[in-house]
Amino acid sequence: MSLWEILRVAVRGLLANKLRSVLTTMGITIGVAAVILLTAVGNGASAAVERSIAGLGTNLLTVSPARGTARPLTTLDAEALADKLIAPDVGAVAPIVTAQATATYRGVSQQVGQLIGTRPGYFEITNSPIGSGAAFTEADVTEARKVVVIGQTVAQEVFGGTDPLGLSLQLNNIPFTVVGVLAPKGATGLQNADDTVIAPLSTTQYALSGVGSLNQIVVQASSADTLSAAQAQVTAVLNQRHGITGDAVSDFRIANQQQLLTARTQTTETFTVLLAAVAALSLLVGGIGITNIMLVTVTERIREIGIRKAIGAPRLAISGQFVIEATVLSMVGGGLGALIGVLAAQFTIAGIQPVVQPSAVALAFGVSVLIGLFFGSYPAARAARLRPIEALRHE
Repeated sequence: MSLWEILRVAVRGLLANKLRSVLTTMGITIGVAAVILLTAVGNGASAAVERSIAGLGTNLLTVSPARGTARPLTTLDAEALADKLIAPDVGAVAPIVTAQATATYRGVSQQVGQLIGTRPGYFEITNSPIGSGAAFTEADVTEARKVVVIGQTVAQEVFGGTDPLGLSLQLNNIPFTVVGVLAPKGATGLQNADDTVIAPLSTTQYALSGVGSLNQIVVQASSADTLSAAQAQVTAVLNQRHGITGDAVSDFRIANQQQLLTARTQTTETFTVLLAAVAALSLLVGGIGITNIMLVTVTERIREIGIRKAIGAPRLAISGQFVIEATVLSMVGGGLGALIGVLAAQFTIAGIQPVVQPSAVALAFGVSVLIGLFFGSYPAARAARLRPIEALRHE
């Protein structure tokens, strides 16, 4: 019996039970589509993180207080880091305080994603260009003027189609004048860089967060090549100011962009693996479904198997028929799942644009075929082991 004849008989057997074949195929289809889509979401999240961090530049250091430290960061620390005499490789410094705030305009309110109090240099240091209007000035910081620069999301959600420049925006019921709107930066997963309000440091401390310590100090090295030297100088200056000597542990943490990128990339890769593992379980369930259906098929066709063996059909032809049936089911399901997964990945999901990798599509489809071969082998072997006389007597 030729391979073509075995294939023809297998396909005819599948078509004889169309609904059963379709339902069995759906398990593989859902599994393959889930693997491709969830892997693409993870890849998209990784790409978004890389773009976000790269957009800030490769020569940034972020200084923050260590957990449980008794010595906070202050504006005097930031001023010391900006001193070229003791930190020559530091290009610019921006002290940062953050606060929670609700933005309100004419009855429309929105919880701001992040409210930042800082100095004018922050916009250049963090690559946050102004889209319209202007940034606040050092004079605004010195005189603690109530002016703000807002992100695109705040402008759209709070002001709607109204041009916000020059209008009064209430932050926690305190009026601020909008002097600028940031150019759009986009969202990274659940983090939206456009859902931002930036105000002068002094104003934020006096009106919103309270006068006290800083949440962060962003330091820009003079160039990417001097990043390590700048980090060493920042460490030395802050250790001296905070009285850290000898082997004592510093009461602050310094993270550079590469470290941040590595940490976030590892996190998103782990996230991607977990998503793929969850999706792979559905493939496993689909494979078990194939085994179940093929066992039912063998039971229903025992007399047919007995007749074929009685007229001389070899065991290889019998087992091959059922293996091919299971493989065809998994191949059709895998092909449909791959198509659905690729099409679904063209849409933004939870703020992430999925990135499909051809290798992931090929791997998911290949695994679906192997699942058909593996889970179809037991029912096929069971069918091939049937004795003709017992099969013919089966009711």
